[in-house]
Amino acid sequence: MVARRGRRNGAEVSRVARKLDADNAPTAEMPAVQPGAPAGEQVRAKSIPEAAVARLAVYLRVLSAMAEQGATTVASEELAGVAGVNSAKLRKDLSYLGSYGTRGVGYDVQVLVGQIERTLGLTRQHKVAVVGIGNLGHALANYGGFPGRGFPVEALFDVDPDLIGVPVGGIPVSHLDDIPKVCAERGISIGVIATPPTAAQSVCDRLVAGGVGCILNFAPVVLQVPEHVEVRKVDLAVELQILSFHVARRADDTNGSHAVGNGMVVR
Repeated sequence: MVARRGRRNGAEVSRVARKLDADNAPTAEMPAVQPGAPAGEQVRAKSIPEAAVARLAVYLRVLSAMAEQGATTVASEELAGVAGVNSAKLRKDLSYLGSYGTRGVGYDVQVLVGQIERTLGLTRQHKVAVVGIGNLGHALANYGGFPGRGFPVEALFDVDPDLIGVPVGGIPVSHLDDIPKVCAERGISIGVIATPPTAAQSVCDRLVAGGVGCILNFAPVVLQVPEHVEVRKVDLAVELQILSFHVARRADDTNGSHAVGNGMVVR
């Protein structure tokens, strides 16, 4: 935040935020900072609400864009506005990092970028494998934004004999049966499943066997994994249904605002 208000006002904001912010319920334990980090730059490991972790990624994207444009400091109100959150929630999220800004100045952009990157574990690269080189998998394999953000795609897999050995995005496609071996040899830490639903669990099992600890699943199925494996599911149909709900609600609100008669009240 740009400045800490008086002790009394600050306590009141914190009290209200704790009461209203439902993000406090589900939490994800953040990994400990690796030994050897420079003094004063370590982000203390603590439980951070999962929704706050997602917002930190948004703040990082916004801050990186600001840094590219030459910004050196940013006020909490400005950062919150661009990120699409209220300033109280933003200040609370950043307080998990131990970052409170400076009165009359705001946040140092580069320092805040570094703090968020360390908290999100982005100070080292995470090698990615994409399984299923159909339309979606092909697009992911060719996306140039991953390497620059610390997620180089290092392995591709499919079962189509016409694809095996063919380079996609500069990487030859390997067979699904080779997933455990290739992932172990190349140190893959994140697996992306872009296969049909019927193949997803089998692919997941192979990724786990290859030492992959995090899986991003685009297949519309629930995967069964060991406790130490983290799975994030991206269901595009569900996201579209959520958007459909918002479109319908807005249409109902608009119709209700202008309708008269039949017992309806003009708003």
